[in-house]
Amino acid sequence: MPLYVCPTPIGNLSDITIRVIRVLRNVDLIAAEDTRKTRILLNKYAINTKTVSFHSYSSTKRLNYLIELLEQGKHIALVTDAGTPGISDPGYNLIKICIDKGIHVEALPGPTSFVPALLLSGFPPAHFLFYGFLPRKHGKRIKILKSFEEFQGPVIYFESPYRVKNLVSEILEALGDRDIAIIRELTKIHEEVLRGKVTNLLDELDHKDLKGEIIVIIGPVEGKR
Repeated sequence: MPLYVCPTPIGNLSDITIRVIRVLRNVDLIAAEDTRKTRILLNKYAINTKTVSFHSYSSTKRLNYLIELLEQGKHIALVTDAGTPGISDPGYNLIKICIDKGIHVEALPGPTSFVPALLLSGFPPAHFLFYGFLPRKHGKRIKILKSFEEFQGPVIYFESPYRVKNLVSEILEALGDRDIAIIRELTKIHEEVLRGKVTNLLDELDHKDLKGEIIVIIGPVEGKR
């Protein structure tokens, strides 16, 4: 009755492991954040396993349904739209309940966006902090940014393309003119990396209309790299 946590490509559909393909073919059911997006991947690899939606708006009834199937001995794979389930998506809830109930969980290795983004930033990767998405309210965002002011490594955030310039402005307000990197559309045709001081990138963003998946990385405080 295992739950298999299956990472899927963050862009390029070739970035999937042989083991994940085998699991997706052999389980009884795939719980997917967006079944339409997952079907694109499944079709590429001729995987015909039944899918069911499981996302942040799923009801407790859907969660209980999956748990019941697992307790009946069914094998279920959990996938997100892209990357590793549980990282800034609702998959964690299912994983945690399975662990609490003694249901076996297997977490397969595979794609996750913030590691290649960190390497592309040029900041030292020996130790880093991954935060994910900041809250929406300005005051809370500033408070969180300030809380890592003295952290001696890169700090990684996810952000919407519609709010990325606001985030860069907030970094300037909270931390001053730090070195940052903005990475977008990893592994896709329009992959792009912007590196530099906050003020320089704010000027550059005035002339850019960034789209797609965005990762913003704040470099270590000066003199502590």
